[in-house]
Amino acid sequence: MRGSEEVKNWMHLFRWIVKLIRDEYGIAEDKLTRTATIETDIGLNMEQIEEVLATTAQAFSIRYVDGTLDELVKLEELCLLSAWLAGMYKEPGFLSAGYIAAARGSNANAGAKE
Repeated sequence: MRGSEEVKNWMHLFRWIVKLIRDEYGIAEDKLTRTATIETDIGLNMEQIEEVLATTAQAFSIRYVDGTLDELVKLEELCLLSAWLAGMYKEPGFLSAGYIAAARGSNANAGAKE
């Protein structure tokens, strides 16, 4: 398992996810910007995105609930969602109310609203 014990805040988590995608899928780091769209700019297919989610969930003891891929467009959104679920960041504003409720129910560490 990729080491996650040193990750203590959302910026470190963002960097951890960038390194995961770079190392596992050979994506050039200059493509892995905050505003990059996961499918078009980065070029990950659904199976690869699901693998990234599974690896991140295992490393940080978080649970992505049904509909996660419907909530995410950009790499930054993936990182902020992950940080929120792990209790390292405030609730992201781009999530739907239904998703927030389900995610909070499955993740005791989900961060505060503000």
